[in-house]
Amino acid sequence: MIDENTTLSDNSDVDDVKPELRGYLSKWTNYIHGWQDRFIVLKDSTLSYYKSEVESNLGCRGALCLKKVKVKPHEFDDCRFDVSVNDCVWYLRAANPEEKQQWIDILESFKVESGYGTSSDSSSNGGGLRRHDSVTSLQSTGSHGRTSRRLAEKIAELETFNDLLGKQALQLQQYFDTCASKFPQISDEEAIDALKLAEIAHDKSLADEVRATSASFRATCSATVVNIQHCVELLKRREKQARKAEELYAALKTQLNEARLASKPGPDHEEGPHSTLPDDEFYDAVETGFDKMEEERCARVCSPAEVTRDEVELPPRAIDNRLTVHPLWPEIDRISTEQIQAAFEGVGGEIGWQLFAEEGDMRMYRREMEVDGMVTDPLKAMHKVRGVSAREMCHYFFNPRYRYEWETTLETMTIVDAVSSDTIVFHQTFKRIWPASQRDALFWSHVRAAPQHTYAVTNHSTTDAQYPANTGACIRLFVTVCLACRSTYPENEAPTRDNITTSIAYCSTVNPGGWAPAGVLRAVYKREYPKFLKRFTNYVVEQCRDKPLVI
Repeated sequence: MIDENTTLSDNSDVDDVKPELRGYLSKWTNYIHGWQDRFIVLKDSTLSYYKSEVESNLGCRGALCLKKVKVKPHEFDDCRFDVSVNDCVWYLRAANPEEKQQWIDILESFKVESGYGTSSDSSSNGGGLRRHDSVTSLQSTGSHGRTSRRLAEKIAELETFNDLLGKQALQLQQYFDTCASKFPQISDEEAIDALKLAEIAHDKSLADEVRATSASFRATCSATVVNIQHCVELLKRREKQARKAEELYAALKTQLNEARLASKPGPDHEEGPHSTLPDDEFYDAVETGFDKMEEERCARVCSPAEVTRDEVELPPRAIDNRLTVHPLWPEIDRISTEQIQAAFEGVGGEIGWQLFAEEGDMRMYRREMEVDGMVTDPLKAMHKVRGVSAREMCHYFFNPRYRYEWETTLETMTIVDAVSSDTIVFHQTFKRIWPASQRDALFWSHVRAAPQHTYAVTNHSTTDAQYPANTGACIRLFVTVCLACRSTYPENEAPTRDNITTSIAYCSTVNPGGWAPAGVLRAVYKREYPKFLKRFTNYVVEQCRDKPLVI
């Protein structure tokens, strides 16, 4: 909602009325918090913003003087506009296009005309820079420099002609004075022909001098006029060249400002189909983010309390009866059964699985798939781990107590509903990895036993009125994940840490919920999924070391 007022000082005219405007706009803050609602106030040629209207009497968080403001509507976003003064840029977004235009119109009215315009005031001053009348204010560049040198030469010639004309005029004046002295009857109103008077007076030498001086005077005057015309042409050419130089300077300055602003973090570098960040730089930035998370995980030292295991919390061998009466039970039972069955199916035939990573006993497969232009490639990993059981693997994957230790991308985790001992509904937010937007997920997680010493954990997205999707800074992603584990050991032998082997099938289908470059996502999957599975399995092995084996 916008409040608009006009104020008038005691001695101002009606034309000096400046409008006021205030209301909430979304302002892009930084890569951590993205777009946030801020209370914006336009008053006294100043644009200020506050965290909220309640805090508007505590002092603003930032302000811009609007006399030299540049307002630029966004090319693709109908509700967004950018307000900049020099290198300071505010990225703002209104609730609708009409409100955006209202802000733009009023902001534009505060701009002060100056000798140097911008792209936004081109309509009022003829486009670009104003025309300057003073030649001396122009810079000398390129052919303009040659013009300047030629002009200087012509001016020097004019100075010489000026000296000659002065001397020749003085000589002619002397001749006139001589004639006047010899013919005093001539009145001041009569025209005097010095040459005729000299001839009448039979003064041949005087007549020759008058004739020569007059010819020289005429030649000097003619040369002076030609030189002045030449100077005028040179000045016109110089002004034209200077005008081009000014326009070039303005264009280069604009490009430099745009490049400088583009080098700064901004919302146009973020994830989205119109992102200005190239795919290779997008991937480099994401890769750097993951590397930093891995370094932080390695730097953490777990306390003894975090590595203990309570056997009571291990996955139950039978389905908890509390789950079977829960509204989610039919969906949980159906999807979990389908996922466990599909987990141990082969990867050959016409299914189209492609091997994209291989390391020791681990094989990673994928099938390329896109939904509405977003990459949702199903992934499948096959791995073998020795010394731990299927039940232990699923225990550490399911139990929220350990998740922060092996999940490096996790920022917050909330248990929405502890349905039963084998089923929990989670809401998780993941760490922001620039330039991708921050993600969150809401899903149920169910662990169950299956025949042949098999346990599996299935995670699947769900909904909850208390955790609506895409209402804050996070984009909701949708997941279907299954970690199915099957233990084997030699017949006629008791299972031990030394003889047990657990085969792992990890299946994942993730819809990122928002656009990101397909090539980047697939490159990230190829890099991160093997690292994740290896990190998790090594974590479980270390946790189970020197502890009793639980089947």
